[in-house]
Amino acid sequence: MASPPDAGHDADADLMLRVKRGDRDAFDALMLRWRQPVMSFVYRTLPDADEAEDLAQSVFVQLWKTAGRYEVAAKFSTFLFTIARNLCLNEVRRRARHPADSLDEPRDDDEGHPYRQIEDRREAAADDATQRAELFAKVEEALSALPEKQRTAIVLCREGELSYEEIAAVLGTSLQATKSLIHRGREALKARLKPYLRTGEWR
Repeated sequence: MASPPDAGHDADADLMLRVKRGDRDAFDALMLRWRQPVMSFVYRTLPDADEAEDLAQSVFVQLWKTAGRYEVAAKFSTFLFTIARNLCLNEVRRRARHPADSLDEPRDDDEGHPYRQIEDRREAAADDATQRAELFAKVEEALSALPEKQRTAIVLCREGELSYEEIAAVLGTSLQATKSLIHRGREALKARLKPYLRTGEWR
């Protein structure tokens, strides 16, 4: 059997081994480093800022609870984002079983934009800043329309900065399948965004 990676090559894994021994300072250090990437990942699955913050907190609670079972079999980020993905999928399934009105449901009179998107009417806003914000919103909308595995793979690659091998471990897929997911996802994003970039119209 191959030996596990040396924790010295992954400072976060070294911290997690300290967490396993009950070191709260090491846990706080991991939270400080990974809170924002986890928040970004969760938000792209559940696009509500308040709920994303709550679920991100749950990720770290679960990280602490499962610390005793942690082994350095992969990079710490793989372990962390596997927890994050599982909790996100559980929440999506819970919502499917118990549908309720959400802040992210599109308004009947707003052509699919969520309630939380509030137009910035400040006249002082620069045109280029407005255009960048609009483009960002369109990218996020296109990303949210992707199948879950494609979206997760792209977000982990972009936000979590995980390697293809690490993303494959989080998704439970082969390396080749992971590369295919990312390629198909990127092509779908390009196809969705190309008309908007060319004409400024969203289809």
